[in-house]
Amino acid sequence: AGAETLESHCGMGLPRESQDAKTAIARQLVEFQSGGSSSTQSLETNGGGNMAKLVFGLQQSLDGYVDHLEMGPPGPAVSHHFVEHVRELAGIVYGRRTYEIMQYWDEDHPDWDARDHDFAAAWRSRPKWVVSRSLKSVGPNATLVEGDIPAAISGLKAQLVGDMAVAGPELAGSLTNLGLIDEYRLYLRPIVLGRGTPFFAGPRSSLRLVASDLIGESVIRLTYVPA
Repeated sequence: AGAETLESHCGMGLPRESQDAKTAIARQLVEFQSGGSSSTQSLETNGGGNMAKLVFGLQQSLDGYVDHLEMGPPGPAVSHHFVEHVRELAGIVYGRRTYEIMQYWDEDHPDWDARDHDFAAAWRSRPKWVVSRSLKSVGPNATLVEGDIPAAISGLKAQLVGDMAVAGPELAGSLTNLGLIDEYRLYLRPIVLGRGTPFFAGPRSSLRLVASDLIGESVIRLTYVPA
């Protein structure tokens, strides 16, 4: 699940949480769910074919909120789904807040189980781009994105092949307004929260449903593209 209860992708400061809370958030951000060196050398690059697809997807309650600490962790089948999803990504685009939380996965921890190690290995292997005007450096396998952000993201889409994930409603909202999000994946869990941070940070134009899938026993994934 994810720490989208935070303003997680707009390059603002981390909240003042206890270390245990930060650890819990990092553990639950695994669905999309980075100075550092760029890792594009290991990527499959676009040789003139289709552009990479920028995808925004998160688990959410039936009433549309993505406060995953309130929902709790997903079941084993859904966790496995997201590990495999991360392994297949061309890369992940972060804002500063969520990137700083996700750096938890850069080092092994003694209390991890096999699923934690699997996710950490998948996450570390993926190149990451961090959108921030305040960070001066980023960690392993990550590249800092400054300056002309729309041009930088458009350039990545033109260069790479496959799916790129964008993490968090705030950053996704900004990229939606720029016309850069190609696909939305809503993972609906059978929970009603009543309040929280919505999946969509603001209004957007019509969407078209292109797929619906059952993930595990009780999570429905709805896939939409701009109409």
